[in-house]
Amino acid sequence: MKNGTSDGGPVQESGARQRATGLQALFDWPLAAAAVVGQANLRLLDEWMSSGRRTDPDDTLLAWTTANEVALELASMRLRDFSTGADGPASLICAPYALHNAIIADIASHHSVVEALCRGGLPRVFATDWRSATPEMRYFTIDSYLSDLNVAVDQLGPPVDLIGLCQGGWLALIYAARFPAKVRRMVLAGAPIDIAAASSHLSCFTASVPLRMFEDLVQNGDGILHAERMRPFWANLTSGDSIAAALQHPDDLEPLLRQELDARFRQWDAATVDLPGAFYLQIVQWLFKENRIARGRFVALGQAIDLTRFRAPILLLAGSHDEVVAVEQLFATANLIGTPADQVEMITEPCGHLSLFMGAEVVQGAWRRIAGWLRRDFVELH
Repeated sequence: MKNGTSDGGPVQESGARQRATGLQALFDWPLAAAAVVGQANLRLLDEWMSSGRRTDPDDTLLAWTTANEVALELASMRLRDFSTGADGPASLICAPYALHNAIIADIASHHSVVEALCRGGLPRVFATDWRSATPEMRYFTIDSYLSDLNVAVDQLGPPVDLIGLCQGGWLALIYAARFPAKVRRMVLAGAPIDIAAASSHLSCFTASVPLRMFEDLVQNGDGILHAERMRPFWANLTSGDSIAAALQHPDDLEPLLRQELDARFRQWDAATVDLPGAFYLQIVQWLFKENRIARGRFVALGQAIDLTRFRAPILLLAGSHDEVVAVEQLFATANLIGTPADQVEMITEPCGHLSLFMGAEVVQGAWRRIAGWLRRDFVELH
């Protein structure tokens, strides 16, 4: 196993990066947003969620930074194709699905995981672009998303390299354990796998809030967790300092470019997506309250998940200042899977949660290194 920064040595941070707030990242997660509301504020939340028009998901479409085309249209997602070539295994980014859209993986040039993988020599790069939930999707479950992910993998031609970001990470790991022959290599970044391995603000909040409160959130949204109704709980936290920390602005960044990047971040922050109620409540109960993945009690697509069935090479990327997902919650994965120790790599970056996916230093350092790691034992498919 390897554990270190992207360049193998200590990294000095600017004051802005050190001020990366856990709260900023926490409020990108619906679980924490619900937790801090508290029972006393539930009436106010009811009013917000029942008032005003409901945003059409297409009203908040945000342009991707990297040129792409839609390779596949499914009920839960659009499969985005960023490929620059036709040879080799596909690299599939399993993006987060937690109130913000998948453009977190491609928010701006030099702040894009997609761009780093493409420039790092991977010819076939794809991403799951999860759809905002509509009333027809209210009963979609975790199995619904695993099923569509399986269709996407089959479309690309397994085995694929699967890259799970944040909440997309636990979904990717469950998929890989369910279909181990379909995954060649795996990367997990900032993903909550073993909630009991360490505490974080997110896990503490979720443990302390009764399940009934989360159920009320869904009921008040007619079976949907409406992201726009929850924006008041985090909108005031997107301060200049927190944006600079997330994007890892250098101290000498040209002011006009800084303004453009900050505006892009705020545009992404405003482009929320709704979640199916059934899917959301399963995450709350199965992952965060019962820790079923780590305890070996997760059932996916009719089969109990045995993580030891996954034996492929894996790389784990964590942020040392990540208060959403503690480093140990991700690194515990190494002790749960069947991958030999010499095929497990661990990278710790001195950053917060969002910087793992959009920070300039992490993208240009760790993610370029990850692209090289994915090219190992590269076998061209003809």
